[in-house]
Amino acid sequence: MSAPAHAARRRITVVSTSRADYGHLYWVLRELADAPDVELRILAIGAHASPRFGETWRRFEADGFVLDGVIECLLDSDSDVGMAKTIGMATLGLADALARDRPDLLLLIADRYEMLAPASVALALRIPVAHIEGGEISEGAVDDAVRHALTKMAHLHLVPTTDAARRVRAMGEEAWRVHCTGAPSLDHLMRSRLPDGDTVLADLDLPPDARPLVVAWHPVTLLNDPAAEAGPLFAALEDVDAPVVFCFPNADAGRERIIRLAEAFLATHPSARLVVNLEHLRYWALLRRAAVLLGNSSSGIMETPSLALPCINIGDRQQGRQRAANIIDVPADAQAIREALRRARDPQWTASLRGMRNPYGEGDAARRIVAVLRSVSIDARLLRKRALPLASDRDAFVQAQDR
Repeated sequence: MSAPAHAARRRITVVSTSRADYGHLYWVLRELADAPDVELRILAIGAHASPRFGETWRRFEADGFVLDGVIECLLDSDSDVGMAKTIGMATLGLADALARDRPDLLLLIADRYEMLAPASVALALRIPVAHIEGGEISEGAVDDAVRHALTKMAHLHLVPTTDAARRVRAMGEEAWRVHCTGAPSLDHLMRSRLPDGDTVLADLDLPPDARPLVVAWHPVTLLNDPAAEAGPLFAALEDVDAPVVFCFPNADAGRERIIRLAEAFLATHPSARLVVNLEHLRYWALLRRAAVLLGNSSSGIMETPSLALPCINIGDRQQGRQRAANIIDVPADAQAIREALRRARDPQWTASLRGMRNPYGEGDAARRIVAVLRSVSIDARLLRKRALPLASDRDAFVQAQDR
């Protein structure tokens, strides 16, 4: 399947929507930028262009990457209608950008609703799509449907776990399209030089011996009130005896109420902090010093196992994801969260986590992903997908692909 040695450099365009997925994509972008047979293009959309979220498009250039476009599409809204219109605005902007450049491959990641825009445009323009982190499950958010939609629109699947690979194949995707690579966010622990923890704490005006509780909480987008489950979280934190660091929520409907709750908490808790845009290496350094990560973010499920950091996963937003031993699942109930905090801070229990394995990989995903992107043949076979077998044949089909 390798491309001929004399072939021209293949043009690969990568779309990023926010600080979060840029952190996941960093080492993939670095590998692509260094590949002699790749012409890398990067488009920043969504929250990257928003002053409210820190204009994080600037981070690319600070890290030495060249941006080929910043597409403003995120409406200054806090509603589901705003989310829907953002998809439309992104589609219009990306249609022009992708039609102009016509890349050989379009690389997308994860499950943000904005990612429906580049996938739809690529489908119309006959541009093959490679998708990172398909096959996962998060039943409590629209992300789940977005992720599966992207899987069916994509032509290459770069999945984080063997379970995810099996799930993608069970959706009717041919085995040669599916590659188990691990999660690229974990590459930071193996390849990045993290900031000094004392410096990160000092920048947050916290003492060097602090063991903060880090909160990563996002709207639950399948609820009529996406911020409804935040109330029990803040109630449970009311009497904690440790600093609390809140990370800004995603750019989803319901975020402003969550931000207001965090700001009100800060007003009565001098050791609490709210960080609008915590750069990914500083985030990892903070997690290394943290006592617990709590919230409803995929970061808790996928990344904390690599640090053997206790994680309290609240509510149903991440329901269905594969879990490691450090995850404590609780309902969105204040008392249940308090009890989980006591367990998560128990030295005997935390000691039991040492040496645990992360099912999402060992920190070498970027090289695996880029090896696939560089070697796959870009031809009619890539663009034309086979149909799902009939139900009576499906079990045999999946078993044959597993062999």
